[in-house]
Amino acid sequence: MPPRQILASALLLALAAPLVHADETTDLDRVTVSASTSRIPDSEAALANTITVIDQAQLQQQLALTQDISQVLANLIPSFAPSRQKLTNSGETLRGRKPLYLVDGVPQSTPLRDGGRDGHTIDPAMIERIEVIHGANALQGLGASGGIINIITKHAPRQDGASFQDVSVAGSTALPHESDSTGYRASYLYGTRRDAFDFVGGASYAKEGLYYDGDGNSIAVNDVQGDLMDAQSYNVFAKGGWNIDDSRRLQLTANYYELQGDNDYHAVNGNPVTGQPATSAPGGSEGDGARNRSSSLSLDYTDKSLAGGYLQAQLYWVDFKALYGGSYWGDFWGDGRDPDWFDQSQNVSEKLGGKFSWSRGDLFGLRLRATLGLDLARDTTSQELVRADLNWVPETSYQSWSPFVQAEWWISDSVMLSGGLRYEHGKLEVDDYTTIPANAGGSQFVQGGSPTTSETLPNLGLVWEATDALKLYASYSEGYTVADIGRVLRAINKSGQSVDNLVDLQPVIADNQEIGLDYDNGRWLLHLAVYRSDADLGSRLAFDNATQTYNVVRERTQIKGFEGNVAYQLTDTTRVGLAYAATEGRYDSNGDDRVDSDLPGVNISPDRLTAFWNQTWTPTISTRLQANQAFGRDFDYRGQTLPAEFEGYATVDLQARFQLPLGALNVGIENLFGEQYISYYSQTTPRADTYTAGRGRVLTVGWSHRF
Repeated sequence: MPPRQILASALLLALAAPLVHADETTDLDRVTVSASTSRIPDSEAALANTITVIDQAQLQQQLALTQDISQVLANLIPSFAPSRQKLTNSGETLRGRKPLYLVDGVPQSTPLRDGGRDGHTIDPAMIERIEVIHGANALQGLGASGGIINIITKHAPRQDGASFQDVSVAGSTALPHESDSTGYRASYLYGTRRDAFDFVGGASYAKEGLYYDGDGNSIAVNDVQGDLMDAQSYNVFAKGGWNIDDSRRLQLTANYYELQGDNDYHAVNGNPVTGQPATSAPGGSEGDGARNRSSSLSLDYTDKSLAGGYLQAQLYWVDFKALYGGSYWGDFWGDGRDPDWFDQSQNVSEKLGGKFSWSRGDLFGLRLRATLGLDLARDTTSQELVRADLNWVPETSYQSWSPFVQAEWWISDSVMLSGGLRYEHGKLEVDDYTTIPANAGGSQFVQGGSPTTSETLPNLGLVWEATDALKLYASYSEGYTVADIGRVLRAINKSGQSVDNLVDLQPVIADNQEIGLDYDNGRWLLHLAVYRSDADLGSRLAFDNATQTYNVVRERTQIKGFEGNVAYQLTDTTRVGLAYAATEGRYDSNGDDRVDSDLPGVNISPDRLTAFWNQTWTPTISTRLQANQAFGRDFDYRGQTLPAEFEGYATVDLQARFQLPLGALNVGIENLFGEQYISYYSQTTPRADTYTAGRGRVLTVGWSHRF
């Protein structure tokens, strides 16, 4: 083990020293999940699941180190896979499966053609907190096979007549400093409340320089999937509300986000065999830089006293375009007209939907709350080749209507039973289409179709509040998603195929069984959970050495894991904690309905341990020291030639906040000891162009003030 990794590991153990008589953890507080995430208003214990809420204070600490939301999630949630530190979040899983990203309850994920960009549709400056429900569930419909990540946006002042203006500027650079590593960002938000009306809105701009690793070498840009570095982004956000009366409220939210790659560098291949990471060299690749564009509108209406219950209604529209870097296709047209054709693809997705629920408590004179709801959604997605003006993935539309019922019943003062059913009826529509000529076997005509699916998805939970401090729970829930339909449709290379007959379009039903406990006595905070997730017809990404691409494989998958969190308030000014997550994933490699091979790294995360120490030194100075350890793993594959070993690594971050006479100064050092390591994704899915190291030491200095 390299000396710096030994030092990082030693520091992580030192942070853990005060907790040797307890199990492991992260910084958690008992909170109430918002109704937009849980679908159940005014309920503190209605979900018998592991829940993490990253509040504003925690978010600001992490944003002093990184603006990458995936990195923030990985720093605070060990069961979330290590961030790739790229624009793509392909391979970033929660409990070994893909989570569903939401912004204020509006879906951001594009499961029909998973482009891996759903984690980058809003600037962190617009975020109030992030709520995470771990494990498969159908609370929000399609896509939550690994859990839900709901990003909650900033809100207006609570007090009538109050206003605020938030100004923030920051700059970052690699240490030692490299001139092209400099990044900077600025944001402005304004919020006000006047009588029945409130408003919050703002704008942000950010530009990222080139990233460098612990050895001082540039990190390779991802020429095709896109990158966060060598890029700039801006965001415009507005949310206005009208409190019609004491019970009824109408709210309109609009958001526009764009991230554009500057395309000033190109990747220089590395060598996974020798351990040489890929780097960047000046001069962009042909074509335009990778880009994300996301526009969204949502209209929310609530009535807290409709027929004695609580009504929530939301209408939403999302228009998302993700442009990818280009590549050379050889004789694309198959007729010799251009023997070295270059093209770029773009995912285009439009979502229209409505979510409606009505909840009423104290039914039949009991402590019984029932929630009735209906979700309507239409997701239309295609993947186009920009220069050829052809659809690589034909326009694919998924329409669903999903009624559900959810109930929670306090059988006694300490025991609550929850349960519900969701009926998901979905219809996939694909017109007749022809595959692109560059496919193996040339263009193929495919007969369109409109297959339908109908699934009833149950959930059941039991919560026992044994004492004021101790809560135990058990739950069973099912989540529903579709495999990456776009990959299936674009890869057809045989004649006579029909969309209606493609078994690969069958849905992925993942169940989640979980047992856990929470303990909070005001000083100790403990959470433990064990879980198991099974999918009889799962969806796995399998790497094809011949084409250097990933294909969707449908097989039985089984994932088991453990999560543990503990935090201890040593004094009023000192708090320490640990978090640990272990995950084991297996799949059926030969179709005998028995799981016999490990899931590869692109599908599952390593076992991880995190630790933190929060310290308030004076009323104006506070710090956070945190460490992350990804443990090495040997993979047991059956009948495949894949990387069979992951060499673990450890990193340490330091953040400090200084309250100034005007505003506050935030200083963050990511990877404090400059650890040189190859990222988890690169080690487990090595390709010469994407075999990259993680970021080395990075200094970020920012100033913020609320007027």
